[in-house]
Amino acid sequence: MVTQSTGAEETRTRIITTAFNEFYRQGFQGASLNRIVDEASTTKGALFHHFNGKADLGHAVVDEILYPQVKSVWIDPLSKSSQPIEVITSILDHLREEGCEDRLCQGCPLNNLAQEMSPLDEDFRLRLERIYREWREAIAGAFERGIEAGQIKKSVKPKQIATFMVACFAGTIGTAKNAQDPEIIELSVKALREYMEQLRA
Repeated sequence: MVTQSTGAEETRTRIITTAFNEFYRQGFQGASLNRIVDEASTTKGALFHHFNGKADLGHAVVDEILYPQVKSVWIDPLSKSSQPIEVITSILDHLREEGCEDRLCQGCPLNNLAQEMSPLDEDFRLRLERIYREWREAIAGAFERGIEAGQIKKSVKPKQIATFMVACFAGTIGTAKNAQDPEIIELSVKALREYMEQLRA
């Protein structure tokens, strides 16, 4: 038996998931609440019951979909590791195995929203920066532990490396999206692997 609260929660989840896909395809400003409602098989009344408006829905997408995605893929695997090169290589291999067709066509959903909305909406910017900051901190922390464990050169500056790597990942996907050329991703990943090998103790 489905309770009223369970049904409402399922509707809310369906709206957020549909909104994420709509924002990813159309951009936040180009996204249509009518399409979201139709594709989520719900009503505008239900949408506005759960969210104060489009911006509130967008913030929920960042907090409840984008952040958990980045946390699961990047932050959690690196959070206790002292072997950042192996972990990052494994993540890159996994992403390649999953395929990059969506990212090639539409880019990175995190980077897309940051480029579009950070100059326009401070709440968006702060939420997105939280994700980037924790991502950088996870990489930096792994390199710090790698130095302590003797896996990484003592001369390596973890915060500097982490800032560079996150910018590299975001820039690679953005450039490949614009060129619609998967070779850009392959060449960038190869260069990053070669660079990381130089950081070993």
